[in-house]
Order: sequence, then C-alpha cells, then structure tokens
Amino acid sequence: MRKWIIPNMVFILLLSGFCSLGGERKAKKNKQEEKQGKYEQLFKGKVCTTVSSDFMTLHKVDGKLYFEMPLKVFGREMLLASSVAKTSNNMAAVCGYTPNVMHVRFVLQDSTVQLCSVASNMTANLGNGRMKQVIKQGYSDPVLFGYKVLAYTPDSSAVVFDVTSLLHSDVAMLSPLARKTGRYEVQGHLKPAHSRLGEVKAFKDNVSINSTLLYTVNVWYSIFPVLRQVSVTVEANRTLMLLPEERMRPRLSDSRVGTFLTNKRYIPEEGGDIRPYSYVHRWRLEPKDAEAYRQGVLTEPLKPIVMYVDPDFPENWKEPIKKGILRWNQAFEKIGFKNAIQVKDFPTDDPEFDPANLKYSCVHYVPYTHENAEGITWVDPMTGEILNAGIFIYNNVTWALNNWRVLQTAQLDPSVRTKKMPDDIMGESLEYVVAHEMGHCLGLMHNMAASSAYPVDSLRSATFTQKYGTTPSIMDYARFNYVAQPGDKGVKLTPPDLGVYDEYVIKWMYTPFPDAVSIQDEAKILEAWVDEKAGDPMYRYGRQQEKYRYDPSALEEDLGDDALKAGDYGIANLKYIMGNINNWIDGDATADHRKQLYTNLTKQYECYLMNVLYNIGGIYLNEVKEGTPGERFKPVPRERQKASVSWLLRQLREGSWLDDRDLVDRFGLGIPASWRVRTSVLNALFGRGACVTLSSHLADDPYTMSEFAEDVYREVWASALEGRESTPIDRLMQRTWLNKSKMPVANVGGNRFSLQSASEAYAVTPDESWAYGLEGGVLTEEIMEQVWDMERTGASEVSEQDAGQVSFGHGYGWQGEVNSKVLNNEDIYFYKMVRECRDMLQKKVLTAPEVDRPHYRAMLLMAEKLLMERK
Repeated sequence: MRKWIIPNMVFILLLSGFCSLGGERKAKKNKQEEKQGKYEQLFKGKVCTTVSSDFMTLHKVDGKLYFEMPLKVFGREMLLASSVAKTSNNMAAVCGYTPNVMHVRFVLQDSTVQLCSVASNMTANLGNGRMKQVIKQGYSDPVLFGYKVLAYTPDSSAVVFDVTSLLHSDVAMLSPLARKTGRYEVQGHLKPAHSRLGEVKAFKDNVSINSTLLYTVNVWYSIFPVLRQVSVTVEANRTLMLLPEERMRPRLSDSRVGTFLTNKRYIPEEGGDIRPYSYVHRWRLEPKDAEAYRQGVLTEPLKPIVMYVDPDFPENWKEPIKKGILRWNQAFEKIGFKNAIQVKDFPTDDPEFDPANLKYSCVHYVPYTHENAEGITWVDPMTGEILNAGIFIYNNVTWALNNWRVLQTAQLDPSVRTKKMPDDIMGESLEYVVAHEMGHCLGLMHNMAASSAYPVDSLRSATFTQKYGTTPSIMDYARFNYVAQPGDKGVKLTPPDLGVYDEYVIKWMYTPFPDAVSIQDEAKILEAWVDEKAGDPMYRYGRQQEKYRYDPSALEEDLGDDALKAGDYGIANLKYIMGNINNWIDGDATADHRKQLYTNLTKQYECYLMNVLYNIGGIYLNEVKEGTPGERFKPVPRERQKASVSWLLRQLREGSWLDDRDLVDRFGLGIPASWRVRTSVLNALFGRGACVTLSSHLADDPYTMSEFAEDVYREVWASALEGRESTPIDRLMQRTWLNKSKMPVANVGGNRFSLQSASEAYAVTPDESWAYGLEGGVLTEEIMEQVWDMERTGASEVSEQDAGQVSFGHGYGWQGEVNSKVLNNEDIYFYKMVRECRDMLQKKVLTAPEVDRPHYRAMLLMAEKLLMERK
C-alpha cells in the first residue's frame, strides 16, 4: 500500500505546483491586462493630441495635459520654467521674459508621482557614508506637489499622470508675470477657470507646453497703487528641460572678481564649521580640438554660445545689436577660442525652434515705453553652468541713448545737437548697450568702481581716451565723456569696445585647464592671477551699492577719480548745453522734446551733486586678500569730505542757472527745477550723519560729526551770521535744516539715489511716469514727487549686517548696512547747533534787515519748539 501512496503524493505536489504557477501567470496576465485597460481607457473615444520624444510623451485630452513619463527619467534633475510668448500688457508680463526657473525632479512613490524641489545648496563629501546619510536625513528634497498615477503604459516602461493643475493654478514660481518692472511692483492673481492649453511639443531633452492664462493685476509704486484690478492675458510657454547627466566642472569664485554666483555651503566630515562657497556662472566652453588648443592654435568651441535675434526689431537696430554681442569674441580669441559667440536670426526653417523655449538664448524686442535693456541668465544650480541667456531691449531705450548723447557729449559733438540722433551715433550707442547686456549674459556682474581708475583730467586727453575710452570696464555705468570740454580736440567720447578689466575677467572665467585634476587645482591658478593684479586700479572690482552707499568710488553714472573736479567739468558743459537747446532743436512746436531733455538735464545735474555728496562720510571699500596690496576699508580723507560739504552748498546757492526763463517758460506752469534739486540734495546731505559717524570712527584724522554739523550750520546760516540780506535760496536751506533737525536720520547707510537700478532699469521719475501706460491709475503727480523724494532720502530699518566684505573666495554679496547705532551721537550735535541757532536768531529778529525779520521770527519759533520737544 505504501508503494502507491508515495507516487500519488508526488503527483499531487506536482499538480498543485502547476496550478500555482498557472495561477501566478494568470494573475500576472490579468494585472497586465488591467494596466493596459487603464491606459487605453484614458484616451478611448476622446480627442487626443499626442507628441513624443526620447524624453517623454505628452497627451492633450479634453483640455487636460497628461505626462507619460518613462521610469528611467524619474529621479533625473530638470529645470521647469515659464516664459512669456505673448502678452496684453508689457508692464505686467514682458514678452520673452522668464521670471523664474525651478530646479526639480519627479519621484515615483507607490501610486503617486511627487514633484520635488532639488535641495542643492548644502553639500558634503558623498563618498563618505556618514556624510551621505547626513545630507539625506537633514537636507532631503522637499515635495512640492503630488499626482496620482492614472495608468502604466502597456509595456510598463512609463506612467501617466495629470499635470494640468501645475500649469493652470497660481503657482508663484511658475507665474509668467514680472515681479517688478522698473520701480513698479506687480501683483497678479490667476483665473484658473479661464485658462486653456495651447500647442504642446516634445524634443530630445525637453518638452514645451503653451497655455493662455488670464490674470487680474495690481501694480504699485512704493505703497501707492498705479493699476487696480486690470485684466491681463498672457500666453505662457512652460519648458521642462533635462539637466545634463555629465556635469560641467564648476569654477570657484573669487570675491575680487565681479561675477554672478551660485552660493552653496559645505558640511565638513571632520566636524568643523559649515563653510560657504560659491560657483561662478559661466558657459561650458571646451575646445573642439583639444590638441590644437594646447599648441596655441585658435580653436572653435565644441558648443558655441548662440544668440538668436528677434525679427521684430527695427531694421536699423539689427546690425548694432549683432555687433554689440560679437564684441566679446575679441576677448575669447585672446584665450584661444575662435567664434565662441555666434549670432543668428530667428530661423524660419527649423520646426524645433521656439524663442519661448528655455533651450534657446534670444535677443527680444519689447514694444514698451521703458527706457531700458537688460541681460539675464539661467543656470544649472549644481554647477553654475549657464544654460540659457536673454537680452531684452525695450523700445524707448533709444530715448535714453538720445539723452545721454546730447547731455554728455553735445559740448563737443555737433552731430548730436538734434531732435533725432543720426543713425551712426544711435547705432554706436545701441551697440554699447547691447555689449554691456551681453556681458551679463556671459556671467559678468556690474563693476561700479571701474571708471574711478582714471584721473579726471586724463578724460580730456585725446591720446589717453583713444586708447582707453571712458572706463576700464563696460560693465560699469560709465556712459559717455561728460568731462571733455568744448575746446578739447580728438577726445574719445565713448567707452571702449571692451575694457582691460573685461578681457581680464573673461580670461579668468573661461580659460580651460585640461590638466587640472580638480576645481581646487584650478582655483590655485586663478587665485594667483588675481593676486598679480591686486592693487592695480584698472583691475579693481567694486560691487554695486543698491541701497546702502558708503563707497564714493563705486557709483553709477560717474567718471574719474575726483567727483568734485568731474562735477565742475560736467556742470560747465550742462550750462553750455542749456544755453543752446533752443538753437539746436528744430521742429519742436510744442516744446515737448525740449522739456524732456530739460528734465533729464536737471537729473544729470543732480547726479553730479550726489556723486560729491557720497564723499561725505564715505569709506572706500575693497576686497583684499591678506598679503596682497590694498586696504579693506579706508575713510575718505577729512579735507575731501569738508570740501565736498562746501562745494555742494555752493552749487545749491548757484543753481538758479537751471531756471533759464527763455527755455522753461515754453513748458507751461511749474515749480522751477532748481528748487526740486535743492530740496532733494539738502535732504540727502542732512541725512549723512550716520555715515560721517562711522567714517570718523575708522579714520586716523577724522572728519567728525561735530565738525560736519558745524560746517553745515555755518554754510546754511551764512546770510544771518554774516549780517547780509537773505535770498530765497538761503531761506529754503534754513527751513529745510530746521525741518531735518526734528528727526535726524541715524540709519541711512547711503541715502539711496540711483538713476539706474541693479536690474538696469532707468529710474522712473514723476516727469516720466505717465509714459508707462497708467491709464485708469490713481497715482497723482504730487504723490509721485513725495515717493521720489522719499526714495532719494530713503531711510530703512537697520540691519545686523556689517560693512565688512564677505570672506575671500565666497563671492561678493550686496553692500549691506553697518549697524552703527552704538556709535551714533547725532542728537547731541543737532541739539547743540539748534541751541546755537536759537541764540543767534533771538538777536537777528531785532537786528536783521527788515525784510528778513518775519522769516527769522518764524525760524526762531521752530527752533524753540524743537528744543522744547527734546527736553
């Protein structure tokens, strides 16, 4: 009996195995069929537009967008960005502009696809297991959004999920609206119900999705509304682009070289302090023929920088634009690259080309009244590699160029003494602007200290200026030669094609080091190059001071090493130009053109005054490596500060030349411009106390707050102290002095005033504001004047950041404010001077010329009230 039991048991076991195997196969088959069914059901019986590439497949179905993302793509790093393809309002959304780029990756988690922001700023040695765990545990990628997996493809190689909500919801980082246009703040709210999908495209390494989006937009100037609840329609192009798997070798920054940066922090495995460091923004330029390059033969790059030019530009702009971009090839040729930069028109025979796609770098025409041009880049956040660049040229940039050429060069150049600039002059000026913006697109930051390297009188020399132009760097805001006088012969009036600093920075940024084993090896070579130039003003970098202004040698719109002397030359030229505007400008029956010129002439004059004002309490700042020439900070010499106070107040007294009745009476009713300038500059001067206090604290021979207060008092009240009859200007200065004595400004690190902002926006003044399409706005000219004055004198909260530079090798940062409250003793000196003023006025109300006594009685009442309030 046992003989047949054993075979039967074996048979039963085999049979159960076959059944089990068959069941597994059947279950697997059913699962596959289920997957296939879900995939097919998504599109069955629906109008579906499908595009596909090696990257991924897109399905547009009934107003929804589905990603069909291969499993192999999950975890890959990508950039996601919105660009403006079309707009109904260039103030709210600039055509061609990409406001933000997101660094993301998609992760498949069970039945959910997660869109994560890549955490890339904290780094460590990931070859060390412990440090890898530290980064994973403490700095993981945050999840932004989650999407349900709707189906697998039939071969299970990809998943499908709905991303419509990402594109048509109010995701701030994907908004195509500009946050800021010039000095205007833009706030927009999306109307998702009215948004719709447009064309979708798929390419080898990116996909492109077009959407029409409707926004309700508010625009603000400071705290004042300009536009309220205005409807704006934007056609946005969303690009999702794979980042390269083989990364470019990054280059460590040097705080003595002005470049854009990607900032990071390093956690050392040995337990030391977490250290900041930075990577330079630069293109990936590698020689096509490495051996020829080693031998010193000019070699084309493996992948050149290609800029595409918008066909919508006026025809006579196109050639200067291309020439401005290509100027930089001369710098690349000096380091061995031929045709590193190429310029092409928008192609008409390339189906893949799309100017709104992040893959293409373009020069865009913006049909808007902004007097502006700007260059921007987007980079790989892991390495600083520039992947995309854009130059935006606004229509009215020509008006800014026209003003600059007339107001800065008409004393010498008869060809610019006209309403319409000659084509060759306009082309030359536009080429310079585009070259400056292309510098930004190559990774160069502004160098506001460059022009201070030249002695002022050298700018009147034909030999010097023909060789060097107006500045060692076109990345400065040194426009045209306002120092040159009418009798100077052969003087060059424009900046150089490229300055020596510009070529030096290109060499530092882009020279390949094929034999360097690591970025640290490269850094040693590059650091030595900068060490060689240390102390040479031609190669000095001065970072931009957007809000807090300490360094008078690193300003916008200045020339030369002496603001007082340059100001004297510039003002003499403005007086000459002012006296001839009526003779030079024809065909201006309404006087509108001359009024605009005049408005800008007064701002040019104010700029010369402000350049001198920053000497007062000024501190020269430098990035200095220990062991190399130079001082990190050095107060402006006492005598120059003292002379600047006297010079400024003399100019304000003599500023009535601005009110030439033969010219200004043609403009209609208005307050004389000299009075606006006086008020603005006086407010700024009386607010320099905190800077004087700080500067004197650092100086061996200080210009003290006591001396500053005394000098200002003696100059302002000179008419009373000298016993002469006061002028209307004297009375204005005295009223302003007492008004400012009410609340001494103890926190101003620089009295912000700028004709240009960091983003290249040319300042909007009350006179220009109505050119910005403010129909329906509520901003009055009176409010504009108040805001404009507030921004010039501009107090803000004191920060904890000191004036010290960022550490060597870690970029440059912005110039922050020094918290000098502990040193501040302005109140003591204001109180002392107001008491002295009161005592003096008590006598003057009895002894002054009869005409002045009512004014002095009013001033005495103000002084007594101030002293009572301070008790």
